[in-house]
Amino acid sequence: MERLQKVIAHAGVTSRRKAEEWIKEGRVKVNGKVVTELGIKVSSNDKVEVNEIPIHREAPVYFLFYKPRGVISSVKDDKGRKVVTDFFPNYDKRIYPVGRLDYDTSGLLLLTNDGEFANLLIHPKHNIDKTYVAKVKGIPTRESLRKLEKGIKLEDGLTAPAKTKLLSVDKKKQTSIVEIVIHEGKNRQVRRMFDAIGHEVLKLKREKFAFLTLQGLRTGEIRELTPHEVKQLRTAAQKSS
Repeated sequence: MERLQKVIAHAGVTSRRKAEEWIKEGRVKVNGKVVTELGIKVSSNDKVEVNEIPIHREAPVYFLFYKPRGVISSVKDDKGRKVVTDFFPNYDKRIYPVGRLDYDTSGLLLLTNDGEFANLLIHPKHNIDKTYVAKVKGIPTRESLRKLEKGIKLEDGLTAPAKTKLLSVDKKKQTSIVEIVIHEGKNRQVRRMFDAIGHEVLKLKREKFAFLTLQGLRTGEIRELTPHEVKQLRTAAQKSS
């Protein structure tokens, strides 16, 4: 479900602010009835009319993107830095990322124009596993990793229990490779979790989102999700709530 003014704006009819004005003025109908409340939400099955003209909604699209480091998980950046939609130069539909990956983090990122789908996947009550591989300073002990597994206190609250696995150790360079699985999406969460146990993250990559992987893709490449994958993601989110 998406807010009515957002749906109207996404359809290219007018800006979101103007859409809000038109709703208040009674110029918008949902399923044949005039609505004047800004808080109303509609689904893809609802018929929306603006000034008696049905709006055309774009067909939903779903992409899996291998985000490189040094790219912003946004559709624009006021500092002129590269954003994820720069990798879709010939694509004319409005798409946006599902959640985000930090500027310095690479890996799997989903993009779509389906707001209902995006909200389903990022809502806190839907425990979608996200698997990261981190190169960290030092060699974490089993006791340190167990703190992450139990949940660790950050400045914005206690993290949910994570899963961890020590993949490799370089004793000479005093670095380690650790796999960590979380289902939250706090800002820079994985980096802050490792900082909290005294192991700075030197490099971070998201390798899996639920069952999806980066198999067959190189950094900066994109593929469309199959209808079956989209259905599986919806099912996974609904089952985990």
